[in-house]
Amino acid sequence: MISAPAVYGLILAGGKSSRMHRDKAALVYQGRSQLDRAFELAARHVDKVFVSVRANQAAESTRADKPLIIDSVEGEGPIVGIRSALAAAPDVAWLVIACDLPFLSAAALEQLLAERDPGAFATAYRSTFDGLPEPLCTIWEPSAAAALTAFLAAGGHCPRKFLIRHGARLLRARDRHALDNINTPEEYARAHDALAGTLANPMQLTIQYFALMREQAGRSEETLETAAATPADLFTELTARYGFTLSREQLKVAVNSEFADWSRKLASGDSVVFIPPVAGG
Repeated sequence: MISAPAVYGLILAGGKSSRMHRDKAALVYQGRSQLDRAFELAARHVDKVFVSVRANQAAESTRADKPLIIDSVEGEGPIVGIRSALAAAPDVAWLVIACDLPFLSAAALEQLLAERDPGAFATAYRSTFDGLPEPLCTIWEPSAAAALTAFLAAGGHCPRKFLIRHGARLLRARDRHALDNINTPEEYARAHDALAGTLANPMQLTIQYFALMREQAGRSEETLETAAATPADLFTELTARYGFTLSREQLKVAVNSEFADWSRKLASGDSVVFIPPVAGG
């Protein structure tokens, strides 16, 4: 039986961050840059990790202290970084991670590695939004190299379209928010505030959702760990994850089946319900 190729890690940090208006790799969460966080997370799961950059980024302080793979093929976008990594080490698979995934978890990487199919071009998660492949938290196999080269030569640039065309093993993510990406200053502010709470001791809460909030969360109930001290903090954290469109002023909150103030202190084991306005009322 032929063993599967070894897996290295590749953090994609060669983007231009045009919508963020600042370098996404240098954004700070929980006291560290996002690039540092992603690099350290990947390093806990694979033996070697590299950072994908454009040639003009190699000397930047955010990137220069890490092993780099500089874009070596023509074109733009993350697919160039992926192809360059496959060219740099043609006998290994690459766990490719974008550097704009601040909610990426160890559990998500563990599932991806455990359910990897070395016989496919790639193993990827299925998007929770549209069901399409998520190419930027994916294991790319050595066998994908030739097809990627042909795809680029034909003018292709979207790794998602490549996976749709050529197929991949698609997984259903158990951690549905691990691949939430951050592209704008507003998204960064929400993600920063949500992650700031995890510096404190987490507690377990049960959350229930109704009406529009249930649709946006994609579930009616969940149990999660959070460091949110109050319902207001919890709502901010969940809005960053689910993109709730209702404002706090439009909602009431109940804790353990009793209406509560937004500043009430939460305790582990509490049950929290956000109550939206009643349609037609």
